[in-house]
Amino acid sequence: MAQSTEASRISGQVQTLIERTIQRNIKGLEYIASPAPAVGQTPKEIIHNRGTLNLYHYHPMADEIYRVPILMVMATTNKSYIFDLAPGQSFVEFLLKAGFDVYVMDWNAPRPEEKSLRLTDYVLDFIPDCINRIQRESGVEDVSLIGYCMGGVLSTLYMATHPDSPVTSLACFTTPADWSKMGLFSRWSSEENFDVDRLVDAVGNVPADMIFTSFDMLRPANRQVGRIHLWDNMWNDEFVKSYRMFDRWSNEMLPLAGEYFRETTKELMWQNKMLKNELVINGRHADLKQIKVPAFHAIAEHDHIVPLAASKPLLDLFGSNDKTEMILKGGHVSLIGGPNAVRRLWPALTGWLEERSE
Repeated sequence: MAQSTEASRISGQVQTLIERTIQRNIKGLEYIASPAPAVGQTPKEIIHNRGTLNLYHYHPMADEIYRVPILMVMATTNKSYIFDLAPGQSFVEFLLKAGFDVYVMDWNAPRPEEKSLRLTDYVLDFIPDCINRIQRESGVEDVSLIGYCMGGVLSTLYMATHPDSPVTSLACFTTPADWSKMGLFSRWSSEENFDVDRLVDAVGNVPADMIFTSFDMLRPANRQVGRIHLWDNMWNDEFVKSYRMFDRWSNEMLPLAGEYFRETTKELMWQNKMLKNELVINGRHADLKQIKVPAFHAIAEHDHIVPLAASKPLLDLFGSNDKTEMILKGGHVSLIGGPNAVRRLWPALTGWLEERSE
């Protein structure tokens, strides 16, 4: 009887293996022939466009809307649809269904004439202008601000230079504060190894393929390992769908405005002025101790782009008495868009915002 049961178990495993092998080959051909997956499908409209900037307003999904609207700021290296990958896997959709009024700052590739954009333009112009437009659109004075990665840096610097800002709460994800702890980025872009002036003077806007390669080199084997996992799971439609969406987003990197890249390299990476509280933007001291509003920071424990040591000091630099820090397992991207985000980060941040959005 035991032998019969064992034989049946082995037979079942063999049948499963055969079926997955067949499905893997069939679906592998489908994968090659199929178009890129649709992303960013939550209904929205562009309420402002200005060169490299788009300001989106998402359509409400709840009968009752919280009073305070949310402005989300994306890093300038990437498109904002990481916030809105697909129905059921969309942070924007999650917020809308919870009753929030959501706006997102999204970026296009900077045009050649926009190579002169600097921190001044993003921190003292783009963000305040979008906040003013949201106030007019919503009829509400207060705004909540959320920034991802360098979007978190820009949001933090905006708050540090606008102590009388109408922003009533600030949330950041994987936002660097101690730039000396940026791992391989710190070494590659050090003053001894990297001639940023020569690069920017020669090319103007920093090409997207250079940005992509620099991220890829942080973990050179990652892409190949990912493709192996994809092939192993080609029979699994949900895995393939998720892989393709994240892969599309990571491959669609944007160029960086040349002067912005030069300035952030020298002021932040080389001189670490954000941590030292020495950064001055167009004559304004970016004093992080002036950030007195409630603050939230989510950190990825295994982030290879912004290591934990680089992001951990952020809230310590703020002057707020209301600070919430979450350290979650996962990486730089999975923190905001992966399964752990759906289960833990999104509900936690939504609850935090609800208490501060009445």
